Amino acid sequence: MSRTILVTGGSGALGSEIVRSFCRKGDTVAFTFNKHRGPAEALAEETGATAFQADLTDAKQVRAMVGQILDRFGDIHVLVNNAGATQIMPFALIEEEDWDSVLGANLKTMFLVTREVARNMVGRRSGVIVNIGSLAGHRLLEVPVHYATAKAGISGFTLALAKELARYGVRVNSVVPGLLEDGIGKMVPEKERGEYLNYCATGRPGKSSEVADVVAFLASDEASYVNAQNIFVDGGI
Repeated sequence: MSRTILVTGGSGALGSEIVRSFCRKGDTVAFTFNKHRGPAEALAEETGATAFQADLTDAKQVRAMVGQILDRFGDIHVLVNNAGATQIMPFALIEEEDWDSVLGANLKTMFLVTREVARNMVGRRSGVIVNIGSLAGHRLLEVPVHYATAKAGISGFTLALAKELARYGVRVNSVVPGLLEDGIGKMVPEKERGEYLNYCATGRPGKSSEVADVVAFLASDEASYVNAQNIFVDGGI
């Protein structure tokens, strides 16, 4: 049976690989984008996935977007919360609006989308949610404080939600990527990049496709006994 997958932030480097991974498995895939219409349209044309534009920090837009997907496809079987953003800034220079913006992009978006989708899953008493975190929220790294704080919050969100939704047959896990070749990985300065690779057991940055494959596994029946976990895909740090 074909499943419907919703991937937030699908037009970025990691998001697009997640979309491709599910499309290769024959799933029906919807993904969101906000500003990058060109890459979103190109990905939709390449994969056959359907793009939906929405500001995921806006509850009304999220509700409308999820409603459109449900009207079109009937149900949402898997949600991948991948949308997020960062900002390179020393802690002393972070303004209140910077803090709100980064936590909003990484945590509020996850809350708003999951709240809408979970209602569909609870009603069916089945579903899978995979949240995309970051090693920045789990290790002592030289990263922006507000970004690390937001990514650390994803772990708590995952654990509490997994406990609450377990009674409805919904599994919730998070995937924690380390340094990747593309996406935000391109913003890492050479000094920090070198330090990471020095301590990384595999001695190289990861590929977005490698993370996407783990996400697809967690969303599959083969992972039916995996719940409330932070799965690290970091090369061994």
